[in-house]
Amino acid sequence: MHAAILGVVGWSGSGKTSLLEYLVKQLSQSDKLINVVKHSHHDVSLEPMHKDSARLRTAGAGQVLLASPYRYAIVKELRSTPEPSLGELLLQLEPADLTLVEGYKWANLKKVEVYRPSLGKPAIYANDDHVIAVASDIARPVDCPEQLMWLDLNSPQSILDWILQELSAGNLACDWKNLQ
Repeated sequence: MHAAILGVVGWSGSGKTSLLEYLVKQLSQSDKLINVVKHSHHDVSLEPMHKDSARLRTAGAGQVLLASPYRYAIVKELRSTPEPSLGELLLQLEPADLTLVEGYKWANLKKVEVYRPSLGKPAIYANDDHVIAVASDIARPVDCPEQLMWLDLNSPQSILDWILQELSAGNLACDWKNLQ
């Protein structure tokens, strides 16, 4: 299955979530259906432990569907099973014009890196051929590969424009079933 997917990677504190929040808002307002996959290395809790759904989950339920008039969430306990691959998780989503994936640095999908050298962390693009663009608060380094798009992190509209151009050209299509 081919769908438009773009990973957003970077070190903690680089501004990935702030950029994604802007992009999702703007893309949604332009009548694009946007999905987001957010990977966390930490345990995720949707309800405090004293609430009913959390109590039922910890009692042993494999899945708990929590529904309200505003949204619903399905929580699946992995227990001793391995974490699903990104491709398996994407199967759970409804079709969208674009799926943005935060995290999954290791995944074989096209990515934009949010890069702030002031964090003191190395650039990911230097060792990842799947990074096709960098959004940074510094000017393009002289040793930057020429095929890499360099975007101004302080101008989120220019990043949005680039994404819309790539989306329109079909450059973000991804055969996602094999993503790990």
